[in-house]
Amino acid sequence: MEVAIGQLFTGLSLGSILLLAALGLSLTFGQMGVINMAHGEFIMAGCYTTFVVQQVVHATGVALVVSLFAGFLVGGLLGAALEAGLIRWMYERPLDTLLVTFGVGLILQQLARNIFGAPAKNVVVPEWLSGGLTIAGTVVPKTRIFILVLAVVAVVVLAAALKTTPLGRRIRAVVQNRDLAETSGVSSRSTDVGTFFIGSGLAAVAGVALTLIGSTSPTIGQSYLVDAFLVVVIGGLGQIKGTVLAAFALGLLNSFIEYSTTASVAKVIVFVLIVVFLQVRPQGLFTVRTRSLA
Repeated sequence: MEVAIGQLFTGLSLGSILLLAALGLSLTFGQMGVINMAHGEFIMAGCYTTFVVQQVVHATGVALVVSLFAGFLVGGLLGAALEAGLIRWMYERPLDTLLVTFGVGLILQQLARNIFGAPAKNVVVPEWLSGGLTIAGTVVPKTRIFILVLAVVAVVVLAAALKTTPLGRRIRAVVQNRDLAETSGVSSRSTDVGTFFIGSGLAAVAGVALTLIGSTSPTIGQSYLVDAFLVVVIGGLGQIKGTVLAAFALGLLNSFIEYSTTASVAKVIVFVLIVVFLQVRPQGLFTVRTRSLA
């Protein structure tokens, strides 16, 4: 029983990390259709932002809180600059966005190496997050609990923002019918920039969370990029609730399969299950409902 509970918490922990990594992608890829291969580098930007903030703010607890806001701002500005400088010309050419953003990702990786060096950087975990809590006889690290709570808060705030704020309503209008939204007076340009700002900022927040469980390197984002795309595709393009369910489902599958096999075998089995699922339901768990007869 304790083993099952332990694997459950491990799966939830992995799922929360995948959710944070995929949440921003559910906007830029799931809703806007942009294949942003630089998404992993925005995660990396959040990691290095945390490292820099901790060099300035020596109180680790305060530094973590500041890093969450600073990381969101840095990642958001990078995403907005990418959209305004390159992506805006390629909305009708998704494969071009793949190639261009892949190149941008390589540039950002090299820029990180030039600034911070190739060796990994470590961030000190705040004292109030050190150790673990005993839950049902299983010790769960406080850092993992914090990441889980952070992921839930991020989902709630994003969902509320999309449903209740003017920008959220504009994003949904442009996604559903860009031409009709423009004729109704909605500026698709400012909406596109705002969407990329939020999506990229959320990626950087995921990077801040990752510093709590490992070191930071220029390629750290690439470790989560493919899994983030899989989460968005499985959940259904543009469906936040699907992204949530898919992230935790993949986390739990990996956890329980890995316990009885190995990490590599678990990856293969989960990937095969994903392929089978997409053959049966290629649209993902949820689809966008429209009034189109096409």
